[in-house]
Amino acid sequence: MEKESELIPAGVIVAAHGLQGHVRVKTFTEIPAGIDSYGSLSDETGKRSFILKVLEARDTVAICRISGSNDRNAAEKLKGQVLYLRRSCLPDPDVDEYFHADLIGLNALVQGSSIGKVNALFNHGAGDLIEIALSDGGTPLVLPFTKAVVPVIDVAAGTIEVDPPSGLWVPKDVHKGDE
Repeated sequence: MEKESELIPAGVIVAAHGLQGHVRVKTFTEIPAGIDSYGSLSDETGKRSFILKVLEARDTVAICRISGSNDRNAAEKLKGQVLYLRRSCLPDPDVDEYFHADLIGLNALVQGSSIGKVNALFNHGAGDLIEIALSDGGTPLVLPFTKAVVPVIDVAAGTIEVDPPSGLWVPKDVHKGDE
């Protein structure tokens, strides 16, 4: 399964910082302080570019000077802007490492049966989570993104195998006839 996009999300501008046009960027890079090492970043079309200079970084946030943003008003207009980098700027992932962008949209299987598609991956500090939009609708299934819960990832086949922890998820059809 080949991905259509050559662009990978590297971060998102979450807020203005100070009065000189600096921005706070939630980074998706392994090392937040390195988000400026990829060269020019772009918007989702690849047509608008952004050059960042990291001033300070902590956890998953970097405070950056950004080209074209010289005051707080300019910085505030950038809030919500996702910053992308070209896949060609990145090394190939190691075995059992994946770009989140390559996992989005994969078919999620439980014991060989499709339950939905990977919708998102998150990390709120306690570890990675994977969100699956269920085929039968309802609230998406959010699971720990660990080898125990997601033992098989086959990007080429477009699938992941999930083994939800006991009691965390019960298919809707299991409840039919119980009422």
